[in-house]
Amino acid sequence: MLSIVILLPVIVGAALAVARGLPAMAARLVWLAATLADLALLIVLTFTAGTGANGLRAEERVNWMPQLGSSYHLGADGLSLPLLLLAGVIFVVCAIWSLRETDRPRSQAALFLFLQTTCLGLFAAQDLILFFLFFDLSIVGMYFVIAGWGHGNPRRSALVFFIYTFLGSLALLLGFIGLYLGADPHTFDMVELSRHGAFTGTPAAAGFVLAAIVIGLAVKTPTFPFHSWLPPAHTDAPTIGSVVLASLLLKMGTYGFVRIAMPMLPDAWRSWAWVIVTIGIVSVIFGALVALVQTDIKRMIAFTSINHMGYIILAVGAAGVVGRNTAQAQHLAIAGAVTQMVSHGLITGALFLLAGVFYDRTGSYDLRQYGGLARPAPRFAGFFAIAAFASLGLPGFSGFIAEFQIFTGSIGTVPWALIALPGILITAVLFLRAFQRVFTGETKQLSAGFADLNPRETTALAVLTVLSVLIGIVPGPLLAMIEPAAKVLIGSLNP
Repeated sequence: MLSIVILLPVIVGAALAVARGLPAMAARLVWLAATLADLALLIVLTFTAGTGANGLRAEERVNWMPQLGSSYHLGADGLSLPLLLLAGVIFVVCAIWSLRETDRPRSQAALFLFLQTTCLGLFAAQDLILFFLFFDLSIVGMYFVIAGWGHGNPRRSALVFFIYTFLGSLALLLGFIGLYLGADPHTFDMVELSRHGAFTGTPAAAGFVLAAIVIGLAVKTPTFPFHSWLPPAHTDAPTIGSVVLASLLLKMGTYGFVRIAMPMLPDAWRSWAWVIVTIGIVSVIFGALVALVQTDIKRMIAFTSINHMGYIILAVGAAGVVGRNTAQAQHLAIAGAVTQMVSHGLITGALFLLAGVFYDRTGSYDLRQYGGLARPAPRFAGFFAIAAFASLGLPGFSGFIAEFQIFTGSIGTVPWALIALPGILITAVLFLRAFQRVFTGETKQLSAGFADLNPRETTALAVLTVLSVLIGIVPGPLLAMIEPAAKVLIGSLNP
């Protein structure tokens, strides 16, 4: 069933691409129907697929390049299934948001369906070459989204995005080749490479391989100091392009840490865990401080993404610090990291949709040009307040569940991880200040005559915010999904 889930969007997208006479509204409805069908299949898979001997659900494996030790190998577990479901939800929301798109809607629908396949394929891949294939195709898809439907200076931003992330993918490929050469027998199979002792190279070789993989994934995440491509890409991308970029493409980097770097090179990860923790802390504080001084709403949200990705880097680094009675703290850190991937996808996706409303109504992201917006647009103000409070980790939202686990687990293994705690306070300040500046006081400047959210926009935002609240109030089902895979990962890290 996983193959159907992965290939359905691109097949429908290819049909749309060649259906030149199809009316625009029909193309948009076909896109929505395809995303809804794919999400339904994912939900069925979640509740019906059994777990195989490798701990994977809905596992599929077909010989592809046996001479190279590579196969068409798919599967889902507690690390990937939450992200597969997140991808299904995000693309449904994007299709709903675009129901009134007038700029080449058929081509846009085909491109986003292609992107959906790349995201689903990467999160389900159990072979490094297959993972890399979807990783690179996602870069190509997002390049055309920014260049073709962006605004401002989209061609330059798309080019910067492509060059940065493609260079990162080359580093990742070098690391994958190192894993292959260091395995006995040589293989690209991710399950085999994750078995304890699969990498037989020297500690120095393992360190170089880990460095290549970490750099490649850090660029995609992005984390400090590989972040400079992110703000212009977000600023000039179309609204739904920013949503997919923040909610899913960034997660390809963080997912790679827990799926590839940690279980395949556990000794090297433990040796360099303190470096990863340091990078995470710097990203948390740096992202929050730079976001604090932004006046462009999209750039502000982009830098908070660096802050929130920093929490994940902090958690996975802390999970590699092994000591007496640290297993429970490590488990909390990993569970928190995966929960944060899902939470950030929902909350920041909603924030970028709200940023898109500013531009759709007035053509400006400048927070200084608004004031008293709550009066003409109360629904918009309400959703912005919900998303802002969710992003700063208020109890009752998914962000609180994620950050509580991350900090409890991280401080439990690395006490100085508490240095990152001010990042939460700075995030709270920047969102509250932005809300006060834009929505309270006298209605002035671009806020005058600002149209409130329409039913289409309200529906898309409601999907994301309701899911964030559900996870915040009833986190048990998500945590139960993550827990078995987190235990396996911690077992590989503890010698």
